[in-house]
Amino acid sequence: MSTETLTVRFFARLREELDTESLELPASPELTTGDILAQLAARGGPWAQLQGDQPVMIAVNQAMAKPSTPVKAGDEVAFFPPVTGG
Repeated sequence: MSTETLTVRFFARLREELDTESLELPASPELTTGDILAQLAARGGPWAQLQGDQPVMIAVNQAMAKPSTPVKAGDEVAFFPPVTGG
């Protein structure tokens, strides 16, 4: 992985619906996880669900995060659907 990129991973149904496990995105100053969600959702189609009615959960470097969490080159950002119990 280049030091100018970050890794985005998708889990559970998001991985299946987006038909990808991970991708590399360019890192830029002042980038947040919310910015990444917006960029990906702008792709349309199944990607739009990332900013849809059902929020996704976010982790940065395996720690829970919020849309306002800053990210930098080399970070791993993970998106996954909310866990529901029965």
